[in-house]
Amino acid sequence: MARTGRPREFDRDKALDAAMALFWAQGYEPTSLSQLKACMGNISPASFYAAFGSKEALFREIVQRYLETYGQVMAPLWDETLSPREAIEQTLRGSARMQTGHAHPTGCLIVLGASNCSPENHSVQYLLAAERARTRSGISACVNRAIAQGALADTPLTETLPAVFTAFLHGMACEARDGGSAEKLEAAIESLMRLWDSQSMVLSGSGHGGG
Repeated sequence: MARTGRPREFDRDKALDAAMALFWAQGYEPTSLSQLKACMGNISPASFYAAFGSKEALFREIVQRYLETYGQVMAPLWDETLSPREAIEQTLRGSARMQTGHAHPTGCLIVLGASNCSPENHSVQYLLAAERARTRSGISACVNRAIAQGALADTPLTETLPAVFTAFLHGMACEARDGGSAEKLEAAIESLMRLWDSQSMVLSGSGHGGG
């Protein structure tokens, strides 16, 4: 039987995975359309624009794909079946292992993908900044939940915990990109969680809850 219609020139899922790896490794601006088309199966410009619309539209789709796959290491932050401490520690450890994995570029696409864009690409920079803000809010929610539950003292030091954990989480991207190992990052996480525990001990020593 004769085949009707024009066959697809590329596998869309494979093309997206290839584009994700390229954006992840190089960042948004340094990645050219010619590189993208080549890595996505040497697709033609017409096929590229028909399938993805534009480089920015492709990147937005890639970011969503990343969040639904590798980015799921952040999910514990919103899992209220976990204690707040467990939620943060699981997120940090999972992210450390993911960011140092060998099956994909190291680091975090949300941190490294568009950290320094020219004015015409600020919308891409804002896209990733919004995702980082969501992570920051998730960490803050965990800390606030711990205070409300009486698991953390309400002290000036505790108020800094969201910034401390967020800075560490985002900083892991640079450590991973520079060759830091999961073992070293997890050892650092062990030390960082002692800061949380110090505020739990303050609470237990005071004999009353914070809030």
